[in-house]
Amino acid sequence: MSTNVPESLSRLMAEFEKLPGIGPRSAERLAFHILKSDRDEALRLAAAIRDVKENVRHCRTCYNLTESDPCPICADPRRDAGVVFVVEQPKDVLQLESTGLVRGVYHVLLGHIAPLEGVEPGDLTIEKLVERVRRGDIQEVVIAVNPTLEGEGTALYIKSILAPLNVRITQLARGLPSGSQIEYASKAILKDAIEGRTNF
Repeated sequence: MSTNVPESLSRLMAEFEKLPGIGPRSAERLAFHILKSDRDEALRLAAAIRDVKENVRHCRTCYNLTESDPCPICADPRRDAGVVFVVEQPKDVLQLESTGLVRGVYHVLLGHIAPLEGVEPGDLTIEKLVERVRRGDIQEVVIAVNPTLEGEGTALYIKSILAPLNVRITQLARGLPSGSQIEYASKAILKDAIEGRTNF
């Protein structure tokens, strides 16, 4: 970085560059945008970042992101708590919720099993899912993980440990193409996948 750039601006560029998908040029553009923007606008952005880090946490029941515990979905009496959709990440909850078709609740694994990346079953919230099922209030577990190699391996592992617990295990129908991500699926594809889910 040129010594002509003020140190605080240089630091801001360096922080932006740490974000995924942001290279040096994009970091520079973002930093100069902040510099040129209204002071209140820039401080609102800083406050939003601070609030996310201070207030957002995982729901103790489903592990979705929330500011209240339990989260609004788990606390909603209109939801069918007997049907649990198991997803990999909180962003998958957003996608499934956008269809308006899920009447049940969720369980967020916070990842998938990937031994080559050092992610084992114990690194996920699988044991917490098993505890929820053992309590006896759940009639159906819908495996809604991404149809990738790691997702399929995770699904098979979950099926194997839930099989003895006398709970119906289903999976989303193959409206989701293999190798894709729920995050990028259209509402129509997710609708077909939810409505056409099958026994696992």
